Formats: sequence, structure tokens, C-alpha cells
Amino acid sequence: MKFYWIKTNTFIKKIFSNFTWDIPNVENKIYLTFDDGPTPDITEWVLEELKKYQAKATFFCIGKNIKNNPDLFKKIISEGHVVGNHTFNHLNGWKTNSEDYLKNTSLCQAEINNLNLTGNKLFRPPYGKTKTSQSKKLRKLGYKIIMWDVLSADFDQTITPEKCLENVLQNVVPGSIIIFHDSVKAYKNLKYALPQSLQILKERGFTFDTIE
Repeated sequence: MKFYWIKTNTFIKKIFSNFTWDIPNVENKIYLTFDDGPTPDITEWVLEELKKYQAKATFFCIGKNIKNNPDLFKKIISEGHVVGNHTFNHLNGWKTNSEDYLKNTSLCQAEINNLNLTGNKLFRPPYGKTKTSQSKKLRKLGYKIIMWDVLSADFDQTITPEKCLENVLQNVVPGSIIIFHDSVKAYKNLKYALPQSLQILKERGFTFDTIE
């Protein structure tokens, strides 16, 4: 059985306080994030759904997917969204030596910089797993490490789309960073949960902003 926090524990946030887990504010802003793209068709569908609700989001992209889909990556940026680094090959930091991990991150950043002139250095470790030594070096290199407050668990093919939606709606508060995936594996849950989340959260008075 898989175990993961749907709502990130406050104790975890305090232990790893050098990471960004949420962005508290009094303006009812929340932060949708999408990992693992850009993915043909799926990322395009996500962009259309976001446009319907005038919602902005932050996309943590895999370098090889940027390289294979440069026009789709540029479309994310041209529609007012922000992009971040998710390594070139979706590496698990716990299972990768630090030198290889940092090189892989740099490869992804090179793809980002080639097509995106904003110069931001947002980083999300795949699986949320990075060694302390890796995160220290990344922060020294100027990366801001973005984690999450609410996990939709859309990647989990054993849960229902309704459960995925419930994961989001029951745990969001102002400042929450919410994680979805614009990937083939997550699409079954995403195609149900994302439009519903956008509609219901907007009705609750939330606005959707990017992470800068």
C-alpha cells in the first residue's frame, strides 16, 4: 500500500524550513502546480482549462520533455504561466549520487534557459525526494526549492477521480501550493479533478496565482 501525505504535516514543514511548502497571504491566493510535462495533448488540455477560469499556474517541467516539445513549452510561457526545473530525467534524489543529480538538474535548466528568458530558478525534486547535500548545493546555486501543501494524488491509479478531487477541496487554505501532474499516468484523475477544482475553488473566492 502506498503512503503519502495529502496535506503536508506542519512538523515536516518546520524540519525542512528551507523549502517552500506554501505561500501564506490574506488575498485568498492559491498556487496550482503541474509536474512532469510538457506532455502533448494533456498539457494543451490543461492550458485550455486554466484559460476558462483565468487561472495562472506553475509548471515544473522535465528537461527531456522540454527538448521533445519546445513549442508546447513556449506555449506555457506565452499564456502567462511560470515554469520550473524538475530535472532532465525525473531523477529520484535519494537514489542518485549528488554529482549526477546536479548535472541532470543543470541539463534541465539549460533547456529552460534556451527557451525562457525570465531567468527564474524554481526547482521541484521529483517524488519530493532530495538529499540534504543536494538541496544545499542547489540553494547555493540560486534555486528556490518548491514543495507542496496539498497533494492531489492524481498520479495514483488506484484512487478514483472523485477521491482526487476530494483530496484537493478538503485541504486547500489560502496560500496552499497544490500539486497536479500533466502526465499520461495522471490524466484519468486529472481530467475530472482539475475542472471541478477550478470551478469550485473559484466559487469559494480563491484566485490562482503563479509562484515567482
